[in-house]
Amino acid sequence: MNIRPSAAIRQNYNEIAELCRKTEEPVFLTKNGEGDLVVMDIETFNRREKMLKLREDLLAVEEDRMRGSHGYSVGEVASMMRRAIQEAAEHGAAE
Repeated sequence: MNIRPSAAIRQNYNEIAELCRKTEEPVFLTKNGEGDLVVMDIETFNRREKMLKLREDLLAVEEDRMRGSHGYSVGEVASMMRRAIQEAAEHGAAE
């Protein structure tokens, strides 16, 4: 866990930004010895947001399943996965 005083962001912005990118971990900033802010690089933030969204979606599907909602066949799931992989490949090629 990377913890720095809040003054460090003003004095060593480039160093903290590089640390965030290199470690792919957040840096916790303190003010008067207490936790105040969390700083992370945008790539890590976006990856975490996507992971949270996926978890929310999976939880919603599981809740639906437990309520007796209709599921998908193996073929339907395979088709959805192929589409998702294709979309991800196209998105990756666009970057």
